[in-house]
Amino acid sequence: MNRDDATVRWLDAQPPKSAVYVALGSEVPLRVEQVHEMAQGLEMAGARFLWALRPPRGVPDDMDVLPPGFQERTHGHGLVTMGWVPQNTVLAHGAVGAFLTHCGRSSLIEGLLYGHPLIMLPISGDQGPNARLMEGRKVGLQVPRDEDDGSFNRKGFAKAVRAVMVEEDTRRVFVKNAMKLQEVVADKELHERYIDEFVQQLRSYTTS
Repeated sequence: MNRDDATVRWLDAQPPKSAVYVALGSEVPLRVEQVHEMAQGLEMAGARFLWALRPPRGVPDDMDVLPPGFQERTHGHGLVTMGWVPQNTVLAHGAVGAFLTHCGRSSLIEGLLYGHPLIMLPISGDQGPNARLMEGRKVGLQVPRDEDDGSFNRKGFAKAVRAVMVEEDTRRVFVKNAMKLQEVVADKELHERYIDEFVQQLRSYTTS
């Protein structure tokens, strides 16, 4: 594990399983108002967090996209970084207790590989179906969205974070189910058998 990275050093100072890792990918950056709702939601939830934030499109590099005073109020239990983050290293860290993700395929697999319960905020493409599947398996919760325009607000955001990260009764269920899926995701022999069976099935079509 690379201890020279600032995010890893910050995690080193946090208690075990105490921090939410927040990363929504880089392909569809959020709007400034969405960043503000997320920030206020994280603050309301009260959980420690490491947030890999991608700046919204069209925003000057020197503009502070976070709500005024947010970093001062969350200093000590939250870290926001807009640079590169070693995601696999972060997810493997003992201080991380949940993963707030857009549910892109790669990020979803990485989160489950380390047995993390999920807080899900799908944005586009296959992320919505992925999130619904994970919610159905009780691995975590989606952030509530407005049915008409798909928007979310800080209260719903905070509620989802608390349910997965803070409230013991619900967290226990999500952690248990995430650990079950971890066994499947990490089973290389199982995956190789699936591939072999798939190849055999394809061959049967060409020889029939």
